[in-house]
Amino acid sequence: MALKATIYKAQIQLADMDRNIYGDHNVTIARHPSETDERMMIRLLAFALNVPADDHQGKLEFAKDLWDTDEPSLWQKDLTGQIVQWIDLGQPDDKRVMKSAPRAERMAVYSYTSSTPIWWSGIATKITRTSNVTVWQVPAEQSQQLATLAQRTMQLQVTVQDGTVWVGDGTQSIEITPQKLYG
Repeated sequence: MALKATIYKAQIQLADMDRNIYGDHNVTIARHPSETDERMMIRLLAFALNVPADDHQGKLEFAKDLWDTDEPSLWQKDLTGQIVQWIDLGQPDDKRVMKSAPRAERMAVYSYTSSTPIWWSGIATKITRTSNVTVWQVPAEQSQQLATLAQRTMQLQVTVQDGTVWVGDGTQSIEITPQKLYG
């Protein structure tokens, strides 16, 4: 018998001063049985850092990347079905990046493990032909701290200022400084 996804709910109060985006977002996450708390929280972080100011070009949604390899972790589709944003997590190979990048207006990759520098050194020169890809590294220590905030029901405050992100749940706050590797 296959294991089913576990449902998590998060209420995110976002204050992104870098992009002048403020608002409350209620999200439901279907967590795949193989997904860790750390990866799920990185998905929430990627959501907060990429959510659009309005839904005129469609909503940013969680996709089924762990169930369907042709989908990203998150994506935003406009009303015609065209992909506006494609967001992958982890360390996709260069073939996946080169195949996915032309399908969307913008693509972002968020890597969050300590082996990111090794992965990046092997892929960096291969994706320089892309102009719409941005690659970010979330330091492994910070992503592991972020995982401690994971609960089935979460109320998170996310503040972004000068490239630094603070994620808190009312009892603790984690500081995250994503580093842009490319784009």
